[in-house]
Amino acid sequence: MSDFPKFVEIHEEGPREGFQIEKKVYPIEERIELIDILSDSGLKRIQVGSFVSPKYVPQMADTGELFQRIKRVDGVKYTALWLNDKGFRKALTAHNVDIDPRLLFYPSDTFSRQNNNASSLEMREKQRDWIRLYKAEGLTVDAAYVMTAFGCNFEGDIPQERVLDDFRFLLNLCEEEDIPVPILIIADTMGWGNPEAAKRMIGALRDMAPGARIGMHIHDTRGMGLAIMYAAMSMGVDMFESSIAGLGGCPFAGHGHARAAGNISTEDAVFMCQELGIETGIDLDTLIAAALKTEAIIGAPLMGRVMHSGGLKSYRQGK
Repeated sequence: MSDFPKFVEIHEEGPREGFQIEKKVYPIEERIELIDILSDSGLKRIQVGSFVSPKYVPQMADTGELFQRIKRVDGVKYTALWLNDKGFRKALTAHNVDIDPRLLFYPSDTFSRQNNNASSLEMREKQRDWIRLYKAEGLTVDAAYVMTAFGCNFEGDIPQERVLDDFRFLLNLCEEEDIPVPILIIADTMGWGNPEAAKRMIGALRDMAPGARIGMHIHDTRGMGLAIMYAAMSMGVDMFESSIAGLGGCPFAGHGHARAAGNISTEDAVFMCQELGIETGIDLDTLIAAALKTEAIIGAPLMGRVMHSGGLKSYRQGK
């Protein structure tokens, strides 16, 4: 266990990543209640929603109201996703959004066009503009994501070198713009990864940027999510994005990419860390309550395991 981190930071994506894939818009009161439970769990970052086109993602049309009505807990950042200048401006003017400036890269040209209506190369060049826009607002880039890092439902396997080329471009861009290297996020957007592929990617990225912090955004589409997380932690990765109850998926990822494509389940990830002796600062029982609340909102069984079985604390205490 010598290479495993002592503490793992987990960012909750469920209120955005989870509900954006659903075909109906769920009552805002229920989603507020869910976010409030998550706020009490010890999580330090919760993605509340997204400022994107309500035409294409109507489930997120009330994100501004969500930010107005949630109960804030000191020390918790409440963030949002945006994909263009218009969405960023909405986030800036919305009620108490914790802005986490990010950059987005797409080795899959088809997915880039589906998700952003721009080619991979166009998205690359747009990142220059984003850095300058963030600078103008007094913001520093927090994280840079390379999507479909292992494979794409539209283009198949993504060669590792293509992913590394996006990270290489980013590192050069940071040098040109004289900004710190952000967290480098390997995003398995469509669930094509496996533990060995993850370790190869992390190793190659560490060789390229030895001082950079690496994080992962993992989708559990084919049941590999926790295995990938374990492999990544074995190489010292200490930041992961997850979704309560395993809810979620990308609405632009192609046929069949629905509920089973959620992020790794937050409560399952925290349970695994606890069993390995890795601290997260998160209360598992509160997460389980949030996961059960999520399942009640959706009205169908969800993908999390620990939410249904419970943790082991009560057994160990003989209760």
